[in-house]
Amino acid sequence: QVHLVESGGDLVQPGGSLRLSCAASGSIFMIPVMGWYRQAPGKERELVASITSGGRTNYADSVKGRFTISRDNAKKTVYLQMNGLKTEDTAVYRCNVLGNGRNYWGQGTQVTVSS
Repeated sequence: QVHLVESGGDLVQPGGSLRLSCAASGSIFMIPVMGWYRQAPGKERELVASITSGGRTNYADSVKGRFTISRDNAKKTVYLQMNGLKTEDTAVYRCNVLGNGRNYWGQGTQVTVSS
């Protein structure tokens, strides 16, 4: 079994920062891609950012310049540093890991940006 444990979601004021973490454990050894998705109420799920095992990154246009994704391959952990948060960033953020030939999902962590 593979488990993804997320942390870091919170309530923050506009302009604030948060750091999300997602740690993979269990029977997963090679993880080509790790990423974060989000889904706001009434909206479709969207890719926020992804990173390959080699460090190549991809970002949604809406977060470029504000969010930074990184990973620690030894710890099988992916991070999402979110700066300059906006109200429109409010969503449930879910970690996604590609490994063992399939996708695994975390349970989700709530990020709320509000004054």
